[in-house]
Amino acid sequence: MSMVEWKKLGDVCEVLDSRRKPVSKGKRNEGVYPYYGANGIQDYVDDYIFDGAYLLMGEDGSVINADKSPVLHWATGKIWVNNHAHVLAENNSSLLRYLYYILQCTDVSDIVRGVPPKINQANMRNLLIPIPSLQEQQRIVGILDTFTSSIENLKEQITQRRKQYEYYRDQLLDLEGKAGVEMKNIKDIALTKVGPFGSLLHKKDYIRGGVPLVNPVHMSDGFVHCDDSFTVSSEMAESLSNYRLKINDIVFARRGEIGRCAIITDKEKGFLCGTGSLIVRFKEMVDSKYMLFIFLSPYCRRYLEKNAIGGSMLNINCDIVNRMSVPLPPLQEQQRIVSILDTFEASIRNLEEQLAQRQKQYEYYRNKLLTFE
Repeated sequence: MSMVEWKKLGDVCEVLDSRRKPVSKGKRNEGVYPYYGANGIQDYVDDYIFDGAYLLMGEDGSVINADKSPVLHWATGKIWVNNHAHVLAENNSSLLRYLYYILQCTDVSDIVRGVPPKINQANMRNLLIPIPSLQEQQRIVGILDTFTSSIENLKEQITQRRKQYEYYRDQLLDLEGKAGVEMKNIKDIALTKVGPFGSLLHKKDYIRGGVPLVNPVHMSDGFVHCDDSFTVSSEMAESLSNYRLKINDIVFARRGEIGRCAIITDKEKGFLCGTGSLIVRFKEMVDSKYMLFIFLSPYCRRYLEKNAIGGSMLNINCDIVNRMSVPLPPLQEQQRIVSILDTFEASIRNLEEQLAQRQKQYEYYRNKLLTFE
């Protein structure tokens, strides 16, 4: 390993904070230039004060991540920066891109002060950074930039695939008035049931490692993601057997985040509907996955938000769900729609898995390359 020197951050980069200029929201003119604050782009304005490549470090507010590293943003081109982010530029002694990577591995908790948290310029300048030779910096940056580029490419692919999915979902589910499609109320094609009332379950009834209850907090992206924080004993589950969930049931959040729902798969068979949920169980002429796509569509969300009851916390009940009118094509057409949308979802999941793996590889090599002893 090449020799490294520990130097003050202020000695290995240019600090351009004196050129920053905050502009209040009401005085900003809309434009194409990014307006940066401590936690990234806040707005787009019609002018710029920096033009080049810069490393922005949060000064106050959003200044430290959970792993104790500073909040950083890599910004290029014509930009405007307010006074909540330090602006660092390259000098002759170090590569700015190297500083970007090494600061991602730097614990700055000792220089964060006050409430809201702040990293003042003096403390930032005195932060000690390991500085290898320029040649070694270039080698490190080259490797990590390759990973970063791959990660950004995967993120862009996911964004584009999601747009395609949403386009085809909206096209395929826009069925009202089309030949062979009937509009049906949920009460005509399904049975609905509210989860157990709170009076049936008390704090003492919850245990670890028992039979899970599916509450709104466990619903995400149309699927159930249970933990063992809401489970009951097998004896209690038996007394609540009327609320057992079956494959292809759909559980709805009945309070709080209106429209949140999930389908029950073989993994969740036998779980219990939670007190904050209700069950929709469809008849044979309905493909439950098709209905999940309908329930997750903007059409359904608008209906539920319009018809929900309550004040500060909105609620829905079986009657509201039962009165919902949905387009119901023949079962074969429902299954065709599901097949197309499932293909998109599988493609997105595959890309997301690739992204997660690439991010792990990046973090491994970043930490390996930037650990100097």
